[in-house]
Amino acid sequence: MGYHPGLEDDGIYLTAVEARLNPALFPFNSSFFRLQMQASVFDGFMAHFVRWTGMPLAWAELFWQLASLFTILWAAKKILNLLFQEASMRWAGVALAGAMFTLPVSGTALYLADQHLHPRNLATALILLAVWRILAGKPWQAVPLLIGAFALHPIMGAFGISFCLFLALALLAPTVLPSGRLSRSAFALVPLGWIVQPADPVWRKAVATRSFFFLYQWTWYEWLGVLAPLLFFALVWRFARQRNRTLLARFAAAIFFYGVFQQALAMTMLAPFAPPRLMPLQPMRYLHIEYFLFTLLAGALLGGFLLRKSAFRWAVFLAVFYGGMFLVQRVEFDGVAHLELPGLRTSNPWLEAFAWIRANTPANAYFALDPYYLEAPGEDFHSFRALAERSQLADAVKDTAVVTVVPELAPSWNRQVTAQQGWTHFQLADFQRLKAEFGVDWALVSQPQPAGLLCPWHDQALAVCQIP
Repeated sequence: MGYHPGLEDDGIYLTAVEARLNPALFPFNSSFFRLQMQASVFDGFMAHFVRWTGMPLAWAELFWQLASLFTILWAAKKILNLLFQEASMRWAGVALAGAMFTLPVSGTALYLADQHLHPRNLATALILLAVWRILAGKPWQAVPLLIGAFALHPIMGAFGISFCLFLALALLAPTVLPSGRLSRSAFALVPLGWIVQPADPVWRKAVATRSFFFLYQWTWYEWLGVLAPLLFFALVWRFARQRNRTLLARFAAAIFFYGVFQQALAMTMLAPFAPPRLMPLQPMRYLHIEYFLFTLLAGALLGGFLLRKSAFRWAVFLAVFYGGMFLVQRVEFDGVAHLELPGLRTSNPWLEAFAWIRANTPANAYFALDPYYLEAPGEDFHSFRALAERSQLADAVKDTAVVTVVPELAPSWNRQVTAQQGWTHFQLADFQRLKAEFGVDWALVSQPQPAGLLCPWHDQALAVCQIP
């Protein structure tokens, strides 16, 4: 899967941790990461861990990334130990889950696990541990695990609680899943109140850039990614019942009914007549847990019916899935090292520029850069804020996603992004206009730099410049 700190969502999470550790950073536009972090304890937890251990932040992020991935696979093995007796089924389920960490979850813009430390990775580990304890007949031990998951990532934690309610009821009920009780329990998780507030037109503009909010406009293959797992769990449920494998049957049934319920709820929340402020709840992301459990059971069945004890089949299985997913990652992030480990030098011009800025500009420097810089060839969606550790004007890619979750940022975001339109043709007067309007005093520009800027660093592609 690779390791890429500062990638995509890490522009929020890593930046928030850096701000906790050094309050002098990000004196401008910090609301583009602080407001979204109000519902999570992740940044505070990481900052306390760094201070308590004395470990550099870069190494602390790597430590917790490895710990979360190990815990995910360890919890997966514990779950499979309870569901299957055959060693080949248990290990094949773990192996497929490990290979599929970077499997896209249909229509949701999620991976099963991110290539950087994300609170979703930690929450997933805690949710799978909770599932294991419920299957083991000790549901009360799942409660603190689910509370921890919710504290780290409220949306994923809520889905974890929802699934665990279905699972607990499936294990307790004399017949599988009384739907009335489940519906009442699950509806109790749906937040109310602010959702009826009117939607700002600028906020709608930001939302329009995220196709996963518009469920009824999904493509046929995205819908296939929704329905195929449900069919799979229904078949596993039937298969297990026919062979008197009660625990597996109830587990598959719980996933099936969880998926049916959450899909119906999502179709209601994202319907054209529904309040638009329901969109940031991202109800289709319930698929994340479902996909994880799908890989576990699919891998286990593959191990039991195809791989068994054949070394040749296992070798082909591992080469195809691990090799294939590795190649996909190398194609997707071809501008950087596969493992961006702390202390390693980079030849990527964007990351070199970010590193120079971090080491050589004042902590209160305020930067302007191409609002679409994340999509630039070779940039590979690495966050300026997280890696340069400096304030920047709002961008038109990642900050847009923040605006969809925090609507009150919409006017500020729109004003800043609009002011940067036509960036590729900017001259000195345009940069001075940004300085007069927003206070920015530095810019990261493409080579050759516009005349009149003072540029203390440059390479063949980029230049770091002061705005006079």
